Amino acid sequence: MTSNNTTPETDTHVTPDAVTDPLADAVTEPSTGTRSVATPDFYTYPWTGITGMEHSEAYVKLTFSDGTRLDAHEWWLRESVVTEGACDPTTREGTLDPADIADDLALTSVAVDPDGALTVAFTDGTTGRIHPGWLHHVAVGRHQANAHLPPIEVWTAATMNEPPTFDGRAVLSSDDELRVFLDALCSYGIARLTRVPGEGEGSMPEGLAAITDRIGVRRSTNFGDIWNVKAEIRDNSENSTANSGLRLGPHTDLPTRETPPGFQFLHCWVNSVPGGWSRMTDGAAVVAHLEAEEPETYEALTTLNWVFFNRSREHDHRWSGPMIDLGVPGSPLTIRAFYPVRAFPDMDPVDVPRAYRAAKRFHQLGADPRFEIGYPFRDGDMVVFDNRRVLHGRDAFDPGGGVRHLRGSYMDHDEIYSRLRVLTRHHQQRHQSLFAHN
Repeated sequence: MTSNNTTPETDTHVTPDAVTDPLADAVTEPSTGTRSVATPDFYTYPWTGITGMEHSEAYVKLTFSDGTRLDAHEWWLRESVVTEGACDPTTREGTLDPADIADDLALTSVAVDPDGALTVAFTDGTTGRIHPGWLHHVAVGRHQANAHLPPIEVWTAATMNEPPTFDGRAVLSSDDELRVFLDALCSYGIARLTRVPGEGEGSMPEGLAAITDRIGVRRSTNFGDIWNVKAEIRDNSENSTANSGLRLGPHTDLPTRETPPGFQFLHCWVNSVPGGWSRMTDGAAVVAHLEAEEPETYEALTTLNWVFFNRSREHDHRWSGPMIDLGVPGSPLTIRAFYPVRAFPDMDPVDVPRAYRAAKRFHQLGADPRFEIGYPFRDGDMVVFDNRRVLHGRDAFDPGGGVRHLRGSYMDHDEIYSRLRVLTRHHQQRHQSLFAHN
């Protein structure tokens, strides 16, 4: 996977050509004739022929034309044949119930045909060909959960002044613009749109709903599907310190949940108050600093649990976990850091003093000028950020000094990642079609 070439600068507007296509190296000759083999998905793969094969016990050991190797288990190959009874040709999903696999299921024959594809036959009568390019993409790890996503770019105030910025109306109308926007968002954990329409702007749809509808399913919470951020506290509403003029230090939203929302969208309808600048910090940079430079603080933040508890008249959400939640290997980083809802130490009493010192140090670093960037919210701006990675906050402002109305929503990582993968697949397939016709 190639790197994202976007270099954020102050008020940078990025175009589709500014980001390297992560699949640009996968130009494929058209699959025709004997090379037309269905795969257990909807991607198109380069025909990377198999040049060596050895069947040993329950494994088929494959070597590809580029020297890559893959050890494939017989039962996995049985599941990977696109045919009735193994993998449905229409949905490309597996149909073999593991409970129905015979204990003695095995290959009766396996070979590499003249085109370099794998031909298989099994004791249960299943036969078929398996696309070598599809097998090769497994050999090189392109089947993993992070496949077709850009590499994470960790940033500090020294390397990024403002979020990567895009034209919101272009993103609303162009899949290529949306793809590049999402690519930057997933890479840096934050991206900004300008000129996003607000309420009642001619024939344009309301921007927050329109942008999120272009991507996936919004995640509803006790604050609703789409919610307002205004400096007004009412007894009969879901309240938060966000609905005040108070300064909000660097934090992540809803650490009270088992799985906090992945991404947050904030759309500025109007902002005429002085102050209230947005503040953003790459939590991944803070975590990397702590791990390398302050290991005792890092250990406390990753191992000592707190109970996070929201204080609502109508809801009682709570979860216990560390402030830096590393999850299982491969999990996205989850930072639980919203001091208004960090309620109770959930640890041995002997650990409480160092847990508080670690929490203090974490929030100091979150607001440290080395890590934190700041910018004003302008009418029509929409900032989107990874709520489990990027710490966000704001300066205090006087609610009586003007009008400040933001609209917000959440969306899980899965929705963003899925949309980006599909857009990238379509982009590459268009390039392959152009290649085939030139």
